[in-house]
Amino acid sequence: MEANLVAAVILLPITVVLIYAGIHEYRRYKSEGRASYGLAYDKETGTTYVTGISEDEDSFDPNDFDPSDHNERQSRNEADNERA
Repeated sequence: MEANLVAAVILLPITVVLIYAGIHEYRRYKSEGRASYGLAYDKETGTTYVTGISEDEDSFDPNDFDPSDHNERQSRNEADNERA
């Protein structure tokens, strides 16, 4: 195979996905208007993920997050369960 053909075969799926995502976002923009994306925090798992944020909500600020606080709560709950 020629190098150009190999490069095209590798880049074709990436190109298709990017075009699909662009069309999907454009259709969403036309129906719902401008969106604001940001980090959201899941308290149960202690993880963050990117999602659409409403205008009345604040996005998650990683500088305010203390990962040791999440682990300490979990450790305290486990210790309390062991004592009972």
